[in-house]
Amino acid sequence: METQTHVLFLFLLITLLLNTTNKTQARQHKNPSSSSSSFLVLTLTKSSVSLPTPKSQTQERIKKPLSSVDVVMEPLREVRDGYLITLNIGTPPQAVQVYLDTGSDLTWVPCGNLSFDCIECYDLKNNDLKSPSVFSPLHSSTSFRDSCASSFCVEIHSSDNPFDPCAVAGCSVSMLLKSTCVRPCPSFAYTYGEGGLISGILTRDILKARTRDVPRFSFGCVTSTYREPIGIAGFGRGLLSLPSQLGFLEKGFSHCFLPFKFVNNPNISSPLILGASALSINLTDSLQFTPMLNTPMYPNSYYIGLESITIGTNITPTQVPLTLRQFDSQGNGGMLVDSGTTYTHLPEPFYSQLLTTLQSTITYPRATETESRTGFDLCYKVPCPNNNLTSLENDVMMIFPSITFHFLNNATLLLPQGNSFYAMSAPSDGSVVQCLLFQNMEDGDYGPAGVFGSFQQQNVKVVYDLEKERIGFQAMDCVLEAASHGLNQGS
Repeated sequence: METQTHVLFLFLLITLLLNTTNKTQARQHKNPSSSSSSFLVLTLTKSSVSLPTPKSQTQERIKKPLSSVDVVMEPLREVRDGYLITLNIGTPPQAVQVYLDTGSDLTWVPCGNLSFDCIECYDLKNNDLKSPSVFSPLHSSTSFRDSCASSFCVEIHSSDNPFDPCAVAGCSVSMLLKSTCVRPCPSFAYTYGEGGLISGILTRDILKARTRDVPRFSFGCVTSTYREPIGIAGFGRGLLSLPSQLGFLEKGFSHCFLPFKFVNNPNISSPLILGASALSINLTDSLQFTPMLNTPMYPNSYYIGLESITIGTNITPTQVPLTLRQFDSQGNGGMLVDSGTTYTHLPEPFYSQLLTTLQSTITYPRATETESRTGFDLCYKVPCPNNNLTSLENDVMMIFPSITFHFLNNATLLLPQGNSFYAMSAPSDGSVVQCLLFQNMEDGDYGPAGVFGSFQQQNVKVVYDLEKERIGFQAMDCVLEAASHGLNQGS
């Protein structure tokens, strides 16, 4: 069966490279080169788009808690292009580090008894995580393959596309819905932004969390990928997501991402809280909440509406296009909140207007060489006395104008210091190059009109209130927040 999975993967990869995949594939973003600087923030866009879920599954999305424990708190390790959560799967438990991704549902781990094959994963060589941790089902006494009768199998094969593995295996969606297919769940394929592709087998095993276990946790056991070097913990709203299987979709979760300067610091972790404690009144009173936007085309994603952006303190807010505030008749538009995308993307021509406004307020010389090399659009040579980057970081709001997001329901978020411009290399000769870590959406025909990425979420408490269908923001020092949860062990 592993051979069949590899054949399926190669077939789908060839199809993907020939650009014959259907329109459900997530949009692709430009990926700046990573060869020039160890300070460069890479893009890993994992905002996948899945086909609509069969209606019979909608009642299964909100699951009751598995026990009386109403909270799970997990530490997030920061690497250069995202935040990692450790999953302990199997008997005995095997620890696997995967990316936290609010832009997709499926949780998958690199899987195999001998090797894990990742095609065109050049970034892995330069990544702070030297090699992916791999799960071995043969070394777990409780691991087994999911069946066609499983609702999770229906969820991951929710299409009658003739190329879908279920159809190839002779199990159509109608057969799955009626639970008349007695075969094992066929191998699946899953696409991500930038043309990422994975293929694997839907597997069940014990997931051991800090305060509760999921005895029949469903996840992808993946042996082959294209441009996806590390596994993913899907935190979307679908049946397959980690919060759903932990029983927290009727409540919610929150995170507070540490700044990128704490990359690979073993003494401090970003806090991730699932359950009622993430939504306590004392915490939510001080947050600015904006409603989630629901679309039948992307029911499992977290969308919000952006009304305007203010540059500086005395400039009239720049109004955004309607596509960022609402969906069109096909369900496209809105702003996707996605921890799996490193930095924020905005549509044209609004993005270019934003750049023009920023340029008019910044007097430092442009670093055009860095712009050409990295793919970022606004880079400047900033004076850095004594080559002391730390002192410069403390004055960053005096160097560059502030950027404030205005969301629906009068929710505002002034981006914290350091969430807009970032140093591309160490200071040299009394100056340092800093670039704006925003980028344009390259294709506005379908999917989200914009993406709110993880870099702009640093030092921001983000609360996903799934019961009231709203997302809250509050700028704060996430180092102090981590310390309050016992996640700061000193330097």
